[in-house]
Amino acid sequence: MIMRSTLMRPVLKSGADWIACAPSGIRAAFLESLSEGALLSLPYLFEFWALPHQMPPEGAWRSWVVMGGRGAGKTRAGAEWVRAQVEGARPLDMGRARRVALVGETVDQVREVMVFGESGLLACSPPDRRPKWEATRKRLVWPNGAVAQVFSAHDPESLRGPQFDAAWADELAKWKRAEETWDMLQFGLRLGPAPRQCITTTPRNVGVLRSLLANPSTVVTHAPTEANRANLADSFLEEVRARYAGTRLGRQELDGVLLEEAEGALWRLAGLEKLRVRDVPLLDRVVVAVDPPVSGHKGSDACGIVVVGAVTKGEPKDWRAYVLEDASLQGVAPVRWAEAAIDATKRHGADRLVAEVNQGGDLVESVVRQVDPLVSFRAVRASRGKVVRAEPVAALYEQGRVYHLRGLAALEDQMCRMTARGYEGRGSPDRVDALVWAIHDLMIAPAARWRRPRVRSL
Repeated sequence: MIMRSTLMRPVLKSGADWIACAPSGIRAAFLESLSEGALLSLPYLFEFWALPHQMPPEGAWRSWVVMGGRGAGKTRAGAEWVRAQVEGARPLDMGRARRVALVGETVDQVREVMVFGESGLLACSPPDRRPKWEATRKRLVWPNGAVAQVFSAHDPESLRGPQFDAAWADELAKWKRAEETWDMLQFGLRLGPAPRQCITTTPRNVGVLRSLLANPSTVVTHAPTEANRANLADSFLEEVRARYAGTRLGRQELDGVLLEEAEGALWRLAGLEKLRVRDVPLLDRVVVAVDPPVSGHKGSDACGIVVVGAVTKGEPKDWRAYVLEDASLQGVAPVRWAEAAIDATKRHGADRLVAEVNQGGDLVESVVRQVDPLVSFRAVRASRGKVVRAEPVAALYEQGRVYHLRGLAALEDQMCRMTARGYEGRGSPDRVDALVWAIHDLMIAPAARWRRPRVRSL
């Protein structure tokens, strides 16, 4: 077929991409070359139209998780996967699966989204293979005899007894009784030589999804909302970008990223979202804090570089801090992070550059002064552990005294992995360390000096 042209195919995502990009003459020739039957079947050949994340990976997996942002095409992927399981070569031929479970948060949501939705099973099926909906029995029946039963995550016990050779679970991460329902589904997924399940969900940091993703028999495809922009309204994309771009909610709901939060974290996702601001008042002081890595090669820890400003008029209880930028860099030479820190200092008109020198000692200041000999520099040395230093900063957040601009997602990810037991993420929390040093310099240390009693002279 023309769609497999070696000239175009390697750089395109689907046959639909090729059709869209090909000159009008080639498009017309391609369509004219198809028989009437092939032309009528083209809208139902999902392999031709699908985006990469909508196609199941190869291999002997048991669970396929389609994880993506809102509108990324997850529902269509799930419906088409079920079609591929139950349909045979001809309308009455048996497919790979005969008994399918359709599980959603409620029966209404399964019916309205997975069955009758614009990307649901009925809309995706060609007329000669379209299943019939039996409302009283809450099930779909295909012409070849395959059956899909509807189940609600509010009623895990309804999955006790039935058995299946395939299952489609939609929006697993928002199920109210997720653990119980998921367990019951796994016990029932026992028919045939290799029963499989497709899970379509926007990610949320819930235990059932984390456990599923950690299972060796699970495969994952992922895409942001933008991946499916051809099928979304431009006004929708413009609105959600304007409102949520650069926020943690945007990363979850638009980018489809699983935002992890450690148990007992010093900072919580919901709390950080409440402290997000668009505008910053006139600041009294701005500092750039640096947490240099031990080494500067590709596999080394990041160099934390965080810019924070503060309003420090009045008593310390009235002071407020604003995190302006995370300029951290990964795996760069010392002179490179020094240049980045100096650039941030100039960009924000910072009053001081603060750097931890536990690892590099005097070399840290030397590297900085090679870039700018006149920069106001203060070396700080950690005498206590990371958690002890971070706790008073976390307390300021709890009091609503530290605010975040957008674009700090990587920093916030680290913050939500810092617990009273230590950091539970990978590597070192370099960005958090830099944040802590900045706020100590702006608010905590000055407040301690402000409260120190003055001795009257006699």
